[in-house]
Amino acid sequence: MKRFKKLAALITTALLTTSLFVGCGGSNVGENGTINFFNVGDYIDEALIRKFEKETGIKVNYSTYDTNEIMYQKVKTNPGTYDLVVPSDYMVEKMIEEDLLEKIDFNNIPNYQYIGDDYKNLSYDPSNEYSVPYMWGTIGIIYDSTRITEPVTSWDILWDSKYKDEVYMFNSLRDSLAIALIKAGYSINSTNPSEIEAAKEELLNQRKLTNPVYVVDEVKDNMISGEKMLATVWSGDAIYIMNENPDMKYVVPEEGSNKWVDALCIPKDAPNKAGAEAFINFLCDPENAKENVDYIGYSTPNTAAYDLLDEETKNNPAAYPSEETLSKCVLFTNLDPETLKLYESAFTEVLSK
Repeated sequence: MKRFKKLAALITTALLTTSLFVGCGGSNVGENGTINFFNVGDYIDEALIRKFEKETGIKVNYSTYDTNEIMYQKVKTNPGTYDLVVPSDYMVEKMIEEDLLEKIDFNNIPNYQYIGDDYKNLSYDPSNEYSVPYMWGTIGIIYDSTRITEPVTSWDILWDSKYKDEVYMFNSLRDSLAIALIKAGYSINSTNPSEIEAAKEELLNQRKLTNPVYVVDEVKDNMISGEKMLATVWSGDAIYIMNENPDMKYVVPEEGSNKWVDALCIPKDAPNKAGAEAFINFLCDPENAKENVDYIGYSTPNTAAYDLLDEETKNNPAAYPSEETLSKCVLFTNLDPETLKLYESAFTEVLSK
């Protein structure tokens, strides 16, 4: 179960990624019986790929990446290579703006009827032309309930000096700066330089108060083993951690948070657009969608798949928060290049301390 790690990849990861499609091009690219699916690692039950291949005769060349940004660069610099990708909301918006995505022929996706209305007409694709929602979730705090007895309701606890050396933070600039922006009373999509500076100062102050460690995937095993008391996590990772260690609890702080949506999209000049649409339709089949969400652990936008889930899962507030909680959560939007440079500079300074 892996959520996108936005702008957190190391250079070595990027170098490894450049070899992803070696052997997948050539005579296979563009054949009616092949699609090239580029997805985040461990973000699909691969048994479904085999099932789709068996049912349709369409071969799936499956490769993975770590971040939205790596995917974006690969799609942009290798036009006509990929048939299906899975960007996050803000990256869908960016790719639409840069004409990097194909409009989807929804006549080929009858199972789109099962996508809930709450996941249509969203800001990143307001006319529902370029994307089909895949998974969604929130970001919040997971904590050790055996060692933290006070109510955990606010992001402020991550700045409480009595938890010095007991905090993990996202090694992801949008997520960590979002938390700091919220703490400072600003929008997670702020483009105001003074507000971004204030968020940076919040994180620098946190360095002094609690000395957080910035991590990504390591948070799961480390929190399961109880290495620290508190961590910022994506909701699907929280569910996995709690399944492995019931002492861990998850909360979306009362000040609000990010609600994210990842989507299935077809890059511009995809060699096999019809095959990609067939696979999207397959993944939107309720039984398949339910199997996939059982494996991944995140929340499904597919209403029929949701109905198939067990009652414990449907009633788990980590997976399906209340309307009150969700009303305080907002989507990330794409940042203009100049603003993004401010975010990058701020986060780089925080990590260097």
